[in-house]
Amino acid sequence: MQTKKFENIPLAVLDLAPINEGSNAAQSFKNSAELAQHVEKWGFNRYWLAEHHNMPGIGSSATSVLIGHIAGATETIRVGSGGIMLPNHAPLVIAEQFGTLETLYPGRIDLGLGRAPGSDQATAYALRRTLQSSGDDFPEQVAELEEYFSSNTSARVQAYPGAGLNIPLWLLGSSGFSAQLAAFKGLPFSFASHFAPDYTMQALQLYHQNFKPSAALKEPYAMVGVNVIAADSQERAEWLATSQQQQMFSLMRGMPTMLKSPIDRLEDVWSDREIAMFREKLETESMIVGTPDVVREKLRNFILKTRANEVIINSQIFHQEDRLRSYEIVADLME
Repeated sequence: MQTKKFENIPLAVLDLAPINEGSNAAQSFKNSAELAQHVEKWGFNRYWLAEHHNMPGIGSSATSVLIGHIAGATETIRVGSGGIMLPNHAPLVIAEQFGTLETLYPGRIDLGLGRAPGSDQATAYALRRTLQSSGDDFPEQVAELEEYFSSNTSARVQAYPGAGLNIPLWLLGSSGFSAQLAAFKGLPFSFASHFAPDYTMQALQLYHQNFKPSAALKEPYAMVGVNVIAADSQERAEWLATSQQQQMFSLMRGMPTMLKSPIDRLEDVWSDREIAMFREKLETESMIVGTPDVVREKLRNFILKTRANEVIINSQIFHQEDRLRSYEIVADLME
């Protein structure tokens, strides 16, 4: 199936496998599979899942396992990680996991790598049993992972399966560190503008200015994250967006929760000061809420400003039918 594009830009899905208040992870995984099947039908380019830990509203902690679940429920769409937080893992384990995925679903698996813990420090320690890996050795970890995927038969330790497989590596970031590393290594880069909008242009500029062609990529290729909540009326879109707003603010408070149902008035649960803080942080070009016409215009402006080669869309929406409808609206804009 040919991938449809919006303004000649492929679109992708970033799924955090949201767990709704009053629901559970089993239902979350069913919802993700249903969404993946729909966006595949609607022509989206890829479907990525993100590694987070110790967050009751995010079900994608065992990211590799969930990638297999989604790839098995679909046929053509690329499925991958957005991303695997490499400091949490031994590179050999990730090489074996993604070597297995690529063997099961050849030509459809992406491996996006991040250097953040995807959690708090206590959870990072529980994952790693040490905090000696602070992320500063991320370049060495990436190089080790690349070696496992190479065809170097003389290496003492090899990844089976994994060795010799062509699995696209992406570097992910919310600052300039991974942007510069991706440029130096000649790899595609994905920037988390959906939660770090203030650093978007700086990171993308670093990537483009310092890019060195490689065997993997001849020219820079940047995918940029954006939040989109689309509905058939502005009022409903803004109401639906309060679920994601509540979740993001709970993270800012350091008290993560399940994804909550939409509410009529943020003022009923937050102080005026808290609302002002939230809107300053998140009501940016990277948070698009509205009707198809509003989404079309704002998404076009976002693409023009960032010069994104691809856009990956995060839509934390409580009701599954509204979530499907939001992505369907975006798909219609791709026609």
